[in-house]
Amino acid sequence: MTRQADRYAARTMTAEAAVGLIPSGARIVMGLAVAGPPALLRALADRAERGLVEGLSLYYLLASANAAPVLRNELRHRIRPVSLFHSAIERKLDQEAARFGLPPTDFLPTAFSQAPDVLSRQVDADVLLTTVSPMDEEGCFSLGTNADYALAVSRTARQVILEVNPAMPRTPGNCRIPLERVTAIVENPTPLLEIPPAAIREKDIMIGRLIADLVDDGACLQMGIGALPDAVCAALEDRRHLGIHTELMTPRLASLMRQGVVDNSRKTIHRGRAVFTFAAGDRALYDFLDNNPDCEAHPVDYVNNPSVIAQNDNMVSVNATLEVDLQGACNSECVAGRQYSGAGGQLDFVRGASASKGGKSIIACHSTAANGTASRIVSRLSGPVTTPRNDVQYVATEFGIVNLRGLSLAERAKALIGIAHPDFREALEREAFASGPRP
Repeated sequence: MTRQADRYAARTMTAEAAVGLIPSGARIVMGLAVAGPPALLRALADRAERGLVEGLSLYYLLASANAAPVLRNELRHRIRPVSLFHSAIERKLDQEAARFGLPPTDFLPTAFSQAPDVLSRQVDADVLLTTVSPMDEEGCFSLGTNADYALAVSRTARQVILEVNPAMPRTPGNCRIPLERVTAIVENPTPLLEIPPAAIREKDIMIGRLIADLVDDGACLQMGIGALPDAVCAALEDRRHLGIHTELMTPRLASLMRQGVVDNSRKTIHRGRAVFTFAAGDRALYDFLDNNPDCEAHPVDYVNNPSVIAQNDNMVSVNATLEVDLQGACNSECVAGRQYSGAGGQLDFVRGASASKGGKSIIACHSTAANGTASRIVSRLSGPVTTPRNDVQYVATEFGIVNLRGLSLAERAKALIGIAHPDFREALEREAFASGPRP
């Protein structure tokens, strides 16, 4: 055996042995979404259930089903989850916790672009647990679908525990961990978690077409998560020479590359390459990314840096929100006083696209929520300001799209009421009249 193979073998062990290296009181960072390592997380949950470890804090963003074993209210006295972006898992946990008089899942507010610094320096994580591809000839493991914050944490954590899975794609870019940084290796050949797309509804199709009209040939795209961005992609199939610089690589974006709609030929930076920081979707997406020279994964503090984003001319950013007030501010995080998701990279890309030459930032939402009983255009936000009124440019619903740049408060209120659901426009006009400059 070579020295490299010897070092690899010396670090290889069972999942139970690997998590046994984690001391009580450790601050652990878990891989995002599909990079959450299932064997390691099951073993960690089992160790906590048996009372062999306690006082752990588990930091992560956008948990997937892989994390279900450790994200349980009955384990919170030993494993404290700290979410940087909630998913359906935390929403379910919080509903359950409320029934038993427990506090909601702890939340750490941050922009996605700041997550590497927050986790590696401010939190000062002790342990990284994540899934990687098999080691390459140079002795490095590719983070595959998830460069995001994992690369930064791998460079500062006291323990780097990797779950090696041949199903994880090996992606080009800045996303490799060298063997010498690795504490323990657990081999787990299992199908990579697939995340089904959200169902696209008629409203999404309508909004998607409105937004697509703003996308010219040669534009560079960032698409957020969910049905609305997917609907926009579906409406762009007649465009040419589009580029991709996005935090999330999705099956819809990959499809645009396969069709030749996206060729990245007119990008200002990383020309010829689609840049992303994490990917989530189906097996076809993972196969598409594997050793694909047309795609690059980079850490989120690079991909989501507004000054980097702005270097792409004609940048178009599309993100969804939960509600927009009549001054243009957006709450994309909370519903009825409860954390629903997180800030993610929305403001990063709003500001980056706005600073791009010819760039456009677009915030989209359905006009109503709660089966049509509540307006998403509101006189006052019910949660935090995710994207301030000073930054918002275009806002779209199924009733139209408006550009708020250059509009006064009264003009903004009038424009936004015009794309609200008709059932709520009269009430919004009364509220606007009573609370501020008259539309």
